[in-house]
Amino acid sequence: MRLFRLAKIVSVGLRFGLDRMILDADSSGRLARLWHVVFFWRTFAEPRGARLRRALESLGPIFVKFGQMLSTRRDLLPPDLADELALLQDRVPPFPTEQALALLEDFYGRPVDAVFNNFERTPVASASVAQVHFAELPDGTEVAVKVLRPGIERVIEHDLALLEVAAAVLEKLWPEGRRLKPREVVAEFSKYLHDELDLMREASNCSQLRRNFTDSKLLIVPEVYWDWCGGKVMVMERMYGVPISQTSALRAQGTDLAALSRAGVEIFFTQVFRDGFFHADMHPGNIFVHGDGRYIALDFGIMGTLDEVDKNYLAQNFLAFFKRDYKRVAMAHIEAGWVPPHTRVDEFESAIRTVCEPIFDRPLKEISFGKTLLRLFQTARRFEMEVQPQLVLLQKTLLNIEGLGRQLDPDLDLWKTAKPFLERWMDERMGWRALVRGVREEAPNWAGTLPQLPRLVHEALAGSTRHKAAQQDRLADMAAVQRRQGRMLAVVGLLAAGLLALEIHRLLG
Repeated sequence: MRLFRLAKIVSVGLRFGLDRMILDADSSGRLARLWHVVFFWRTFAEPRGARLRRALESLGPIFVKFGQMLSTRRDLLPPDLADELALLQDRVPPFPTEQALALLEDFYGRPVDAVFNNFERTPVASASVAQVHFAELPDGTEVAVKVLRPGIERVIEHDLALLEVAAAVLEKLWPEGRRLKPREVVAEFSKYLHDELDLMREASNCSQLRRNFTDSKLLIVPEVYWDWCGGKVMVMERMYGVPISQTSALRAQGTDLAALSRAGVEIFFTQVFRDGFFHADMHPGNIFVHGDGRYIALDFGIMGTLDEVDKNYLAQNFLAFFKRDYKRVAMAHIEAGWVPPHTRVDEFESAIRTVCEPIFDRPLKEISFGKTLLRLFQTARRFEMEVQPQLVLLQKTLLNIEGLGRQLDPDLDLWKTAKPFLERWMDERMGWRALVRGVREEAPNWAGTLPQLPRLVHEALAGSTRHKAAQQDRLADMAAVQRRQGRMLAVVGLLAAGLLALEIHRLLG
């Protein structure tokens, strides 16, 4: 089955002429001319961007998601490719409505029109793993009904199997492959892709994020209607807003794009460092803007989590970067085991400074993050830095945030926007506010423990006394054993001396 899927990938690439995009990179042109001779019958009327988009749509959800991520990286792609890939965000071909109705009727056990007052047959959005229809609950509440694509699980399993094979080959054949941990990275993406296929899990993610941002002035999260949800169906509040990619419409409704870009950075850092729970699929198709200027989050299938150790480590690294304390950054990487312990701190510090110093105090429009990432990769290879699979989603989300910031406000200074938030967060974590909060959080536990304190102290002291007596008994037993062993050794020694005397007397006599 994997061979058939691989053959399909190759055939789709050839059918849409993706090989020509690769051959165009050959400056000599000799290989391209030879290739054209072999495939002389092929002609393409569509531009290369449209052909790339259609190829990704044909290959399925994993490839669509790859295209979605690339569409936010306009500094890495020519404009024609970036514009065409942006269509993947909300124009993935829908599956037939009849299949959606059949799935819903099977889940609810009755016709769709008996479940909802109104169910719009035409899908309003179609994504890589599901599509959305608007509907109305019996009490008149307007909702969005998300339905999983039929048979999507099998397609994803096939694609993941190919990725696993590719990762294993990469580790075997490429010297740098093992350090990059490709199999661990594929396993991490596999976990999140499988999570995305469970719409009950997505509904719980949505509910948690909504609770985290209750009464927020920056972010709106729809309410989930649990009585209508299942593993392949999710029903949530219908949201009204303008897609964040439609900047002209945002300006028309009076939205301040510069303030909106700064709010996006604050929302991201709040999710990461305050909650350790962040939206990890923040491409423009999943984000709308309300009329009052607040963000609207949609599609909660991929969420990232960080524990306290990760949050503290990341915050210290970010602050060290913002303060240009490259020695602290180098030491933090060594202490965390991201680079070998034998790494020379001064050399690593110098390499980090060389990569990062040029990007400070400059707007995004003047920074080539493609070149910066390439130089960081070269630095990583030089110092044997290991890829951290648990932070892959965070890295991906940071790229999305940068892409959104570039679209909204090319003059946004990501570093200056994030630095005050991180300094405030670190102060709350480690300053006097952290002490007050810790006392307040632990006070209920103290209230239950204080009445028991005298008894616990008595038991501890009594236990200490019993422990000391037991130790003394063990020491006495050991001393008795040693005395017995000493007496036995003395007897054995006397017997050996007597036998030796008799033997000498016999020899001399």
